[in-house]
Amino acid sequence: MTGTILTYLKKQGDKSFQELPFNEVDALILCQFSYLKFDGLVPGVDESAPAVVLRELAGHPEKEKLFSDERYEKVNRELFEGMVASVRFGGMGLNYYVNLIEKSWETQFSAITLFLEQEMPFLAFRGTDESLVAWKEDCNMAFLRPIPAQHCARKYVSDVTRRFPGAFMMGGHSKGGNLAIFAGMNSTKMLQRRIRTIYNMDGPGFRPEVQKESDYDGIEDRIVKLLPRSSFVGMLFEREASYRVIESKNLGLFQHDPYSWIVKENQFATAKEIRHGQMFMDTAVNDWIYSLSEEQIRMFIDVLFSVLEGSQAEDLIQMEEDKKKSVLGMISAIKELDEDTKKGMSEMLKGLFETAGRKALKEIDQRMKKIEVGRKSKE
Repeated sequence: MTGTILTYLKKQGDKSFQELPFNEVDALILCQFSYLKFDGLVPGVDESAPAVVLRELAGHPEKEKLFSDERYEKVNRELFEGMVASVRFGGMGLNYYVNLIEKSWETQFSAITLFLEQEMPFLAFRGTDESLVAWKEDCNMAFLRPIPAQHCARKYVSDVTRRFPGAFMMGGHSKGGNLAIFAGMNSTKMLQRRIRTIYNMDGPGFRPEVQKESDYDGIEDRIVKLLPRSSFVGMLFEREASYRVIESKNLGLFQHDPYSWIVKENQFATAKEIRHGQMFMDTAVNDWIYSLSEEQIRMFIDVLFSVLEGSQAEDLIQMEEDKKKSVLGMISAIKELDEDTKKGMSEMLKGLFETAGRKALKEIDQRMKKIEVGRKSKE
């Protein structure tokens, strides 16, 4: 069987976890499931209420709220319906939901705990949603240590795992994977021992100082990190961590979409390595970020998002719905920038191209040396 997570649900959904043990494809399904909007449908993290069973949620009169993210409305609906109809996930309990979007703190955080039948609980962290606040917080990872959502993730794991005994798993896609690892490496030793696996699905790594200040070694052997061949997000701040490269049916940056990841039987199809051109770009961007001061990065992100906010849209959906108004608003915002700011932005972008250029020259030199060595060995 070759397909996607939706194909997997149709083919393997009728098997219990006793018949087919929990695997990486199940983990991605749960990570993607966390993107649905459970507000008012699942008990909150501060409530003391029983879990909602997924099959029961399917008949809720306000079920349509789940699919309010229009970017993935169709495939998220198909995912939900496939999970409801399955033996594997239909009886799953949903509890301890939190969804925080705080513009003044530049914070977006959402998580849900999923109680699988015949399996241990899974804490799923939502990645970046459609809000501009969420996208700015992602960029803030370049200079804030740690970002507010990472603190939220650590507290969430500490609070929720007090309510049930034994081992558990956790994970997330994109920023959600980063949050899961941050929470794990900043948990107590006792709590770390309860973690079976942390799944990081194409989520970014950490600035060196963040990882150094945490107990990454305490959880490293239980991290499963998966990256598509053209990964960009997952390669940010990625230096030494082990990861597996997988195939996607999409091209370029669109491989970040979990629905594009190729499933073969009960696991993802493995690729040999990150695509060479993508690896070149990823390294150049990381080197560029490390070369900038905190003040420069902060200015770059603030200016970028002041321009985006000039569109007067709260999220990417609004921006897409009225493209003309959004573009005019952003052009107006650019015109309002003072000359010093424009010059500073220009210098930073120039630095990115210079970094990429130096790396390209170094790579050409290395290739030429290899060719020369090969030629001499044949003589």
